[in-house]
Amino acid sequence: MQFLVDAQLPPALARWIRAQGYPARHVADIGMASALDPEIWDRAYGDGAIIITKDEDFATLRTIHPDGPTIIWLRTPNCRRQILLDGFARLWPQMLDRLNQGEMLIELRS
Repeated sequence: MQFLVDAQLPPALARWIRAQGYPARHVADIGMASALDPEIWDRAYGDGAIIITKDEDFATLRTIHPDGPTIIWLRTPNCRRQILLDGFARLWPQMLDRLNQGEMLIELRS
């Protein structure tokens, strides 16, 4: 299970996920900070990565293309980085359970 963190989320989220023992990259780490959603989608699909995003467009793409990558859609208000990381850490066990159950579009609210 590996993760690709989208541009609206901080690179610190990818670092936090790596600290939990899972491979994770931020789009900026792979030269895709300005990439269009379909490019990120294709990269994640090719790499077998799960996209973590705040962008509703990925959730829409997932419903249109059911064979694409798994999407974790964070429905959180704009907030400071540490608040985001703390909220994500709180939801992490639930998210892993849902991934292990095979959910392909996971909507998380903090």
